[in-house]
Amino acid sequence: MRVGITGHSNLVPDCVDVVREGIRAALEAEAAGGSSLVGVTCLAPGADQLFARVVLELGGRVEVVLPAMDYRDKLKPEKRPAYDELLAQAHVVSVLPNELSGRHAYVMANERMLASVELLIAVWDGRPPDGRGGTADVVETARASGVPVVVVWPDGARRE
Repeated sequence: MRVGITGHSNLVPDCVDVVREGIRAALEAEAAGGSSLVGVTCLAPGADQLFARVVLELGGRVEVVLPAMDYRDKLKPEKRPAYDELLAQAHVVSVLPNELSGRHAYVMANERMLASVELLIAVWDGRPPDGRGGTADVVETARASGVPVVVVWPDGARRE
């Protein structure tokens, strides 16, 4: 079972545990048939990294799609150690042919991820899109292309 993730990167720290458990419940429900689990992610802070950790905890493999060559450099310095740790555990890492991160690169990465998955988990508060490449845009694109979407937004989840 190949599962992708989209979600907010600005989760409030005190809701991380409840969101992680929501992701775990969604993945366990989908992987209940005993099929091997592959999580596809861009490893952005927030939902993507929570998803990657849960996939690894469940014995799955992580595939990373990096939007651009400078993607790590765009992370705040305090966010880089967690990113580096998860990237080192990835089974496959693909870097798209973009030098610079930005909306265009994020849209490309999301399209690549959606083209390779059977299901999308969306850690999403349900708000409408605020432009291309964001969580709501990815949900709309997935639904339009026939990729099933499981929304995870448990009680207590909040964005900064």
